[in-house]
Amino acid sequence: MHEMILCKLGEVVLKGLNRRSFEMKLMGNIRRRTGRFGKFRVYSKQSTIYVEPAEETCDLAGAYAACKQVFGIIAVARALPCAKEKEAILETAKAYLGDALTAARSFKVESKRADKSFPMSSIQLSQWVGGHLHEAFPHLAVDVHHPELTVYVEVREEAAYVHAPAEPAAGLPIGMGGRAVSLLSGGIDSPVASYMIAKRGVELEMIHFASPPYTSEQAREKVLQLARELVPWCGRLNVTIIPFAGIQEEIRRNCPEDHFTLIMRRFMMR
Repeated sequence: MHEMILCKLGEVVLKGLNRRSFEMKLMGNIRRRTGRFGKFRVYSKQSTIYVEPAEETCDLAGAYAACKQVFGIIAVARALPCAKEKEAILETAKAYLGDALTAARSFKVESKRADKSFPMSSIQLSQWVGGHLHEAFPHLAVDVHHPELTVYVEVREEAAYVHAPAEPAAGLPIGMGGRAVSLLSGGIDSPVASYMIAKRGVELEMIHFASPPYTSEQAREKVLQLARELVPWCGRLNVTIIPFAGIQEEIRRNCPEDHFTLIMRRFMMR
């Protein structure tokens, strides 16, 4: 069996009758983000989305990095599947996490038995695998409260999966929160605000008001670079750049100075 990626669902599982639409959107986002790293089979079971390489040439490391930037996932882990047998689980843990077990000073095993037909309970499986790992790596101390390394075992429908601690993620799938326009300037506030909006599932359209010759080409390029930085998190972005110097000059000539900002914002909305 080949290494794969497990994407754990967060608040998506609370969506009731709408849950499937959230999962479909999330799987579509994952397929699009991982597409440039090869062909992957993306499917959902038991509150987890599986990202499985369909070809030997797939770049799993690149796909894993991309999955960590997809909003709607609570945690991402690289895992190795194996047969649903305790001996196979133990050998997989030794081989797959051998380097990490050698480098660590303390450990514990945490098991989850989603397949209730498996003959051992979660606690029994953790104790059995943990005991044999301790024999294989005698330098390790068992620490169930603050281990340096946690070995995770998940017994699911199709296979058992062994992995190290998952990396956290968050948010809602992009596109499930509708669409919005976000103003993008050259400062830090607007890209941070855009990121936070996208994290709640909103698909963004970016607008920048440019005022040449009062603003430079470097300022325009800085805005586009900020948009590029947002793309891995927010997905595909269109940036519309609107020349605004003429409007600003007319406002300055014809409007009270203390109303300048208010009127300028009104024209931006128009």
